Amino acid sequence: MQKKEQSKGSAGAAGGGTTASGAKRGRPFGSTTGSSSLLAAHGDSAAPSTLLGPSLHVQSSFADQNNKRIVLALQSGIKSELTWALNTLTLLSFKEKDDIRRDATPLAKIPGLLDALLQVVDDWRDVAYPKDALRPSRIRTLGANCVVSGFGFEYDALGSSDTVSSLSSKAGPANSKGTTDKGSENQPLQWWSQDDVLFNLDEDGRAERQQCAVAASNIIRNFSFMPENETIMAQHRHCLETVFQCINDHLTEDEELVTNALETIVNLAPLLDLRIFSSSKASYIEVTEKDAVQAIMGMLNSPIKAWHLAASELLGRLIINPDNEPFLLPFFPQIYKRLVDILSMPAADAQAAAVASLFNLVEVNMDCRLRLASERWAIERLLRVIRQPHPVPEVSRKAAMILESLASEPQNRAVLLAHENTFAEMLFSDSRHSDSFARILYELTSRPNTRVAAARGVWGM
Repeated sequence: MQKKEQSKGSAGAAGGGTTASGAKRGRPFGSTTGSSSLLAAHGDSAAPSTLLGPSLHVQSSFADQNNKRIVLALQSGIKSELTWALNTLTLLSFKEKDDIRRDATPLAKIPGLLDALLQVVDDWRDVAYPKDALRPSRIRTLGANCVVSGFGFEYDALGSSDTVSSLSSKAGPANSKGTTDKGSENQPLQWWSQDDVLFNLDEDGRAERQQCAVAASNIIRNFSFMPENETIMAQHRHCLETVFQCINDHLTEDEELVTNALETIVNLAPLLDLRIFSSSKASYIEVTEKDAVQAIMGMLNSPIKAWHLAASELLGRLIINPDNEPFLLPFFPQIYKRLVDILSMPAADAQAAAVASLFNLVEVNMDCRLRLASERWAIERLLRVIRQPHPVPEVSRKAAMILESLASEPQNRAVLLAHENTFAEMLFSDSRHSDSFARILYELTSRPNTRVAAARGVWGM
């Protein structure tokens, strides 16, 4: 019996090809291997029994046959239809980083699908309020022109025999008292203007809307990992406005929703042009280029490790596009200071994110190299990354190249000459980066611009 179950499990793994590895949580900052996926794809009989189990098969033509139904289900706003569409899209859009699946459908190319998903997120943001704030006293009209959506306990409220009286009892603290004022008898019951009424959401309905928004943001994040969707999403203004607005409200917004939005922007950053916020494309949320950069800076200064590391990587990718440089230049002093602080963290992924971002920033212009060299502890912490050395050799190599770029500026010689003995020591002790330190010492000693520098040599005389 046990052999029979194992044979069934191995057959299912061989047919599915995606059952061996677990669900991906968070952006993969480091490199991963697809050995588990390849193992499942080839149906290795030597795999342990823990990797065997039931698998879910989704036909590659499912999205083509049901694309209109999926979009209409998202647009309907009905709880059952919306849940089905979100669950279906989650399965179809999920793909491991090194997965060899060939039936991954570029779902963002389905007409109206991306806008329908963004509408789910916008619907939640329309009814959301800060977690620590009191309930606002305002008139809510969401759903005034729509049928019952099924979120929360709307069916219970509509099914009661005395709907008006049961809902008016929630109108305010005055209705909960046994006696009322004399003038209150002549005042109409404005129960429809309260939060927990027929056309609005109670706490359970609000929580369900939040879960739908998080699921939609996770699907959008999965889209951004597919190369087929990058260009479409990077040029979709509504998509960029929504994700930037989510990370801008990271203090009050759901943390998973913010994480998904941030990872989406990081994936799209190489193709992102911030000038899209001032273009002639239709705008749904008022976001400017400055607002977008300030939202990134809020993530960079966040104490949450996943957020400020992703923001570091995002800045390094944005600066590659020269059109984004004018919007980032005013924030360079804050960026350098924060990146140097991240560089001091003992975590290897933190050092890798900071070095990768600084490597691209110093290539922008001379002013960037001068600012980084004058930043306190920048040189020492770059040297520490090289000395340790970093588990990823590429990070240490980039740190050495950053120092080489700083040495290319004559104005930085006075700062770098203080570390001349250290450079000479690493020239002879570290063969991997000897070429970089040889060029650094050459720049510091070959063309001296002061009498003090002229009297000094590579041997510290």
